Amino acid sequence: MEGETSWINDCVEEAREISEFDSFLELSDEANKDDSGVSVDLILPDDLLERIIAYLPIASIFRAGSLMIQLVMLLIPSFESGMVLNFPCIETSTWFIASSCGLVCFMDNDSRSKLYVCNPVTKDCKKLEEPPGLKFSDYSALALSVNRISHGYTISIVKSKQVPGNFFQWDLSIYIYDSETMMWVASWTEVLTGWRGGDESVICDGILYFLIYSTRGGTPENRHGLIMYNLSSRSSHGLLIRSFIPIPCPLTCGRLMNLKEKLVMVGGIGKQDRPDIIKGIGIWVLNGKEWQEVARMPHKFFQGFGEFDDVFASSGTDDLIYIQSYGAPALLVYDMNQKHWRWSQKCPVTKRFPLQLFTGFCFEPRLEIAP
Repeated sequence: MEGETSWINDCVEEAREISEFDSFLELSDEANKDDSGVSVDLILPDDLLERIIAYLPIASIFRAGSLMIQLVMLLIPSFESGMVLNFPCIETSTWFIASSCGLVCFMDNDSRSKLYVCNPVTKDCKKLEEPPGLKFSDYSALALSVNRISHGYTISIVKSKQVPGNFFQWDLSIYIYDSETMMWVASWTEVLTGWRGGDESVICDGILYFLIYSTRGGTPENRHGLIMYNLSSRSSHGLLIRSFIPIPCPLTCGRLMNLKEKLVMVGGIGKQDRPDIIKGIGIWVLNGKEWQEVARMPHKFFQGFGEFDDVFASSGTDDLIYIQSYGAPALLVYDMNQKHWRWSQKCPVTKRFPLQLFTGFCFEPRLEIAP
């Protein structure tokens, strides 16, 4: 191994002496004008280039990543094999997390009043003022949406608190933060009867979506529901409950995500006679107010997780959806474009003790976005 490391270092030094390689990062503007560009393959073989990339500072990688397709394709396996990002603001692993277009928002799980927005690549971090209204709530759902053109961002918090002495009625409040005005607005307050909010929400194309959960029990088909709220008009066209969208089948849990401004839901499908016991996992896309099922996890992959709980973690970005059990670091990937399931490369994190839990989120690295 020592000899191999030495050989790689020698190759890197030789590569630095090549004038084409020295000016590689300076060719980005010219590459946009001339399709011929410079081929990475003519400079270094793929396996060596990938090893070099692994030693580069992460900011340099993303600057280089925009130069040409060959390099971007090499970056993908490097990131799947694991790169460490340090989050300067988060205090514990139980904090709420939402991400969008290079930014990550954190909210504490105790008072739910400490909020930070940061770019983990540039280490730029900003503490936000406390949102108005209830400082303590029974349930909270955090969402973040970044405008790719203006780089402004919107944060939403959906808080739900039980009405004292009445388990069936819950106060639900929506708070919106606008980075341009740097102010919070108490956008909506309503009392829900028979339903409560939870911790699952996402913003897609200017619409806030969040799951609500039945407090009545009732039939399995009615244990979950979806509410939509228009952030631009700050309206749900009357009562929030009027924007209610039924869930397509009995679920043990549901996970919402934004894939190219379309709402996607990954849900645990419950058994018909025991809806609280998971028998499979499905993926749906919301078209208007109708759910379209796009995939169900093949049984061999479902079994590949081993013992799978009725609740699990899932997030997505671009065309990829990631599904993971809280009890193990194994990560299953579904490609929405290719309709293909596969296991991700082995996670660099290993399980150290039986009760250790794992979770995660998708993050799109961007250098030009600031909180």
